Amino acid sequence: MTPKEVMLTAFEGGKPERVPVTLFGGGMWSIHNSGTTFKELSGDADKMTQMLVENSEKLQCDIVYAGSGYNNFHASALGGKIKFREIGAPDLEAPLVDSEEDLAKLRIEDIDKDETINTVKEALRKTKEKIGGKYVVSMTAWGPFTLGARFVGEEVMMKATFKKPALVEKVVDFACDLLIHLYEPLVDDGTLQVISLADPTASGDLISKKQFERFAVPPLRKFTGWARAKNVHTLLHICGNTTDRLGLFPDTGASCISLDHKTDIVKARELLYGKMCFAGNVDPVAVMLQGGVGDVESACRKVIEAAGTDGAFVLMPGCDIPPTVPYENIQKFIQVANEWKL
Repeated sequence: MTPKEVMLTAFEGGKPERVPVTLFGGGMWSIHNSGTTFKELSGDADKMTQMLVENSEKLQCDIVYAGSGYNNFHASALGGKIKFREIGAPDLEAPLVDSEEDLAKLRIEDIDKDETINTVKEALRKTKEKIGGKYVVSMTAWGPFTLGARFVGEEVMMKATFKKPALVEKVVDFACDLLIHLYEPLVDDGTLQVISLADPTASGDLISKKQFERFAVPPLRKFTGWARAKNVHTLLHICGNTTDRLGLFPDTGASCISLDHKTDIVKARELLYGKMCFAGNVDPVAVMLQGGVGDVESACRKVIEAAGTDGAFVLMPGCDIPPTVPYENIQKFIQVANEWKL
């Protein structure tokens, strides 16, 4: 089986010949270790493609993520400003929305004119042409709740879940519509088979299970319903300890849920196996960054033995990895999965 076949088999609830394995995103690591910057690549699709293709062979992950680290441009394209960093992903300087009136003034179609977004799309298509037969080639974005929080500000969003719930519902629905608009041409022309969403502001460390069910699940279900109707998978990552809401993840409609290292992977298998593919959850800092090769191997084996011997599971770090993770640790991470026959 090709890496692509291995991953798609797991997403569809099956048991591939080995453990599927991938980083989540990996943009910060790839760009830093390619000797370039987010800013340098933001207007050069050929260089971005070259970086993605070269790192696909170096890392040997089953998924290659175009646009990893550029998620904030989907909000900035509607009127915000981006701040580039020396190391790390570009950030949005300030929120865009203070009220429902402000939200109504935003035009989703403005993302079609953004240079960086169009660069990522072009790089995605070129990367798919070069390596899409071997690897899953995806494109990343924030999930609806997190993208909505970028528009209004994270602190405002948290307070609004209590004081202005109607505003939150309108913001996340708008964010969902924006995501569908972003991905639709890439789905319709056959470029994407897997969409990657990260919804860190829907973290178990930030909002309660009740808030998650009310504000994060409905827009996710709307988005994944659209994607499934187009025969496209959604890989969803949510940060923080989400053990208390594992039972809600099938309701999101995602093909696969990527779990933070704080989440109980044994409990995840108990509640999710047979309902959806799940992924995780090696600690990206304590193990991948600060540990040695032996620590990485031990952690990977522990996670696979606890969760991943029956299929419908993907070995992943518990979140995106820092840009300074040793390459040898990533090699071992991939090797353990590649050699683990199911």
